[in-house]
Amino acid sequence: MVRTEFGGVLQGNDDWRGRTSRRLGVVDALVICWAVLGAYIVRFGIEPGFVVVGQELNYMWLSIALGAAWWWMLGAWSSRQSRILGAGPDEYKRVTAASLWLFGLLAIFSYVFRIETARGYVGIALPVGLGGLLLARWLLRQHLSVERQKGKSMARLLLVGGPGAIAHLAASLSGAKHAGYLPIAAYTPGAPENILHEPQSGLKILGHERDASSILHAIDLCEADAVAVSAGVQLHPHTLRQLGWELASRNISLIMAPALTDIAGPRIHTQQVAGLPLIHVTTPTLEGGQKVAKRLFDLIVSGALIAVLFPVMLLLAVVVRMDSPGPILFKQERVGIEGRPFRMLKFRSMVEDAEARLLALSTKNEGNGVLFKMKNDPRITRSGRLLRRFSLDELPQLLNVFAGSMSLVGPRPPLPSEVKVYEHDVRRRLLVKPGLTGLWQVSGRSNLSWQDSVRLDLYYVENWSLAGDLLILLRTFRAVFQSTGAY
Repeated sequence: MVRTEFGGVLQGNDDWRGRTSRRLGVVDALVICWAVLGAYIVRFGIEPGFVVVGQELNYMWLSIALGAAWWWMLGAWSSRQSRILGAGPDEYKRVTAASLWLFGLLAIFSYVFRIETARGYVGIALPVGLGGLLLARWLLRQHLSVERQKGKSMARLLLVGGPGAIAHLAASLSGAKHAGYLPIAAYTPGAPENILHEPQSGLKILGHERDASSILHAIDLCEADAVAVSAGVQLHPHTLRQLGWELASRNISLIMAPALTDIAGPRIHTQQVAGLPLIHVTTPTLEGGQKVAKRLFDLIVSGALIAVLFPVMLLLAVVVRMDSPGPILFKQERVGIEGRPFRMLKFRSMVEDAEARLLALSTKNEGNGVLFKMKNDPRITRSGRLLRRFSLDELPQLLNVFAGSMSLVGPRPPLPSEVKVYEHDVRRRLLVKPGLTGLWQVSGRSNLSWQDSVRLDLYYVENWSLAGDLLILLRTFRAVFQSTGAY
């Protein structure tokens, strides 16, 4: 372990890649053996060398071959590649694709050669093995994330580009350490030579020349193992191509960071035109089949939750009514899709005259400037504190979802007073229905600044997908039990 002036501690970055890859290989092998052996025992018992009657198919040898092929397919699909570990869905997608391809090929092989493979054997091995692999990858990802929060197991990154773009990229990567990129220095082609440090990020600037050899010298100087070329870089395309060739020969990653923010992967498509990798960004839409699918999902899930949680809601209604005088439900006007007002329902968690007492408490606002929040709001009732802690006061909003004024997932439903002061860009939040939960709910709730809250809502509007809704719902359960930002 060596301490350097670039990025603190140098720990041998190639070593962490190899160590993580070997760890994944061992874990994959253990999970596959567990799944294949378990499927064999459950389907055939412990009888060795089980052979299908009338066929020369020995399931013991088939299990060994299947396990070896499964482990090899995971490697062939690059599911252990360091670039995809720790962040993003690519790792899970590759594990799933490799597993499904393997069993698809097994089905084709059985059909072509007329071999009746035991359906029970395959029906156990595939879901158990795939589920175990995904769970193991998730657990290892949590371990890797903890290491990266400590500055370990990260790619040392040299940022190349204009000063403003470098500052933004450095700030974004520093706030997402789980992605595994550690900015250690900067290189600003064409910038004034008297600037030695980037003002905002504090990164040391290693050069300003516009040739590939000078950039390569900077890479050697800071011992970077990845280079990120950001927007605003003043380099000729030929120089970038030459730099790419040199980096490939040195096994150093080249990352292009365009000036696109808060755009999800499904909206980005690359098209090769005259040797240029053109990036197409599709327009976000929630129309036709997508709109129908989201509405059907809301209807089915909210209806099921209302049926299941009705006894709980009835009990909470009794608790609210007995705790303090006033109505059980709190009805408040909120602004919905396309600016249409609606009455949002919640269990009352404050005293009956809470709205009248708001003006007297306005100087004690602990919210983000636009929304009024107090951690110890005197208007909250005893039962209200418990309801808010676990978001139980929001259960009646399932009725709003079922009726169609809200969705299960979406931007936070704003007050009319908030909408009046919206800037033009912020009004894009009103392009979709407000949600019972959303990215704001699973990312800190009341602890978020106004800017972060708006950014998350706009990100959702720009990148909606049904799979994304399912993921947010799963993350909501964890956020509710942790009670982060709930007051």
